Amino acid sequence: MESLKQKILTEGKVLSESVIKVDTFLNHQVDPVFMQSVGEAFASRYAESGITKILTLESSGIAPAVMAGLSLQVPVIFARKRKSLTLNEHLYTAEVYSYTKKESNDISVSKDYINHNDLVLIIDDILANGQAALGMVEIVEQAGATLEGIGVVIEKGFQEGGKTLRERGIHVESLATIASLSDGHVTLQNKEAIV
Repeated sequence: MESLKQKILTEGKVLSESVIKVDTFLNHQVDPVFMQSVGEAFASRYAESGITKILTLESSGIAPAVMAGLSLQVPVIFARKRKSLTLNEHLYTAEVYSYTKKESNDISVSKDYINHNDLVLIIDDILANGQAALGMVEIVEQAGATLEGIGVVIEKGFQEGGKTLRERGIHVESLATIASLSDGHVTLQNKEAIV
């Protein structure tokens, strides 16, 4: 997706050799028109899969997931990182470690919203080590649902997440893949390095 690649190159800020800040368009501020094109890109890649539900993790996955759900005309479920008074029982749960935040969280989805009849597409904002994606895969498995694939907005191809998921036989579609963040430069797969 060329427009996404351009946003990464022009708006992304490299914070280290493993962290890029993309909060101008994905993790804090959201451009709805651009995000709609992200959702349409996922919908076109999974149009023939018969998706009945989209699952994501709060909060940065919600915008691309909702737009994909709009395009596919299916409900979107977001796994919560914290339990609330209204979501405290009858749950599927999985533990997810965040390397960015250096903490583990239990993520939860109500059993009312996903079941063995569902064909699920997981949407992840950034795929690095794959912990968030694996947690959502675990929830899909607990529900007895069928995982049709994982749509990733930005994959860090130099980290293990994508490889781990693909080795498990999971169909992963990334809209943009970063090959390297070395020396403060973003290098996309099949692209030149940009300062």
